[in-house]
This record gives sequence, structure tokens and C-alpha cells, in this order.
Amino acid sequence: MSISVIKTDSAPAAIGPYSQATIANGFLFTAGQVPLDPATTQMTGTDISEQTARALENLQAILTAAGLGWPNVVKTTVYLQRMSDFAAMNEVYTRVMGTARPARSTVEVGALPRGALIEIDLIAALER
Repeated sequence: MSISVIKTDSAPAAIGPYSQATIANGFLFTAGQVPLDPATTQMTGTDISEQTARALENLQAILTAAGLGWPNVVKTTVYLQRMSDFAAMNEVYTRVMGTARPARSTVEVGALPRGALIEIDLIAALER
């Protein structure tokens, strides 16, 4: 099995022993994306809507670097610091996804890196 690493300056650089994304067996697997600005590495947004938009922008940059888009996404996992933010997150998520409707899991977690309100990762198929 061949594994390829995807790296783009348009999404936050990995700050540990991991990659922004890898490709294996016809799928792209991303690392979780929190709402960091890739240029400044600072947290962006003060509410869940702003933070959701930034996390999805980071994922879009990774998809683009791999030559993919939202229609290729088959699964997302959304990690929320507060499940009470679900409706506001879902509004932004729906707008960004357009007509794409990947399978999704949403879970509430105790804490996220750098105090983020949200983290999202995804799996995308290389062919649609």
C-alpha cells in the first residue's frame, strides 16, 4: 500500500508528528482542523459560527491541494465543546457543503486544542 502526504500552506501546518492529510487506498484522510488562521497560526472567531467557517475553510484548502472538493467527501466528524452549539454549527456547515451530504458524526468533547469551540476532520474519496 502506498501512502501519500498532502501539505498546503493554505491550511495550518501540522504542529506535531502528523500530516495535514494522507492519501491511502483511494481515500483522503485529514487531520482534525480547528479554527486557526494558517498565516498567523492564531485562533480565529469568537463564536461557533465564525469558528466553524474557519475550520471548514482549512479543510477546503486541504481538499483543493489534493485536487478534490466537497462532493468527494464521504464522512466528517465534528467535535463540539458544547452540544448547545449544534444548530449554529449546522447552519454554517450546511451552507459550506452545498449539495454534498456526507455521512457525519457529531460529538461533544471536554476540551479542544487551544480552547477551540470546534474541530472537524473528514474522509474523501479520490474518485466520485
